[in-house]
Amino acid sequence: MKNLIAFFEIPATDFDRAVDFYQSIFGMELAQSACGNEKMACFVQDGQAVGALSHAPGFRPSADGVLIYFHCDDMDPTLGRVKECGGKVMIPRTRIQVEGRGSFAVFADPEGNRIGLYAD
Repeated sequence: MKNLIAFFEIPATDFDRAVDFYQSIFGMELAQSACGNEKMACFVQDGQAVGALSHAPGFRPSADGVLIYFHCDDMDPTLGRVKECGGKVMIPRTRIQVEGRGSFAVFADPEGNRIGLYAD
């Protein structure tokens, strides 16, 4: 079976700030493109875009929308970078109370989106 998630988009009103934030907290470059008044910065894994920051008419960040989780091997340093880069930790690293399920955390990015982290 293929990965259940085919692609995701995180809305951004301040595109450059959003790109800087995610590049800084994850220590990776996002592949950027633009078409007219729409911009995307893609998260690339194994040579394939799996999701993007998106700036387009009608795309509005929200703390009440869909919650996605990024897999994260080093959660504590990543959460530290969230704070340093202008985000806010909403739920600190929390152990999932099911055997063998790891930990999760939730933060707000500078655009106002809720984003999750998951570690095995």
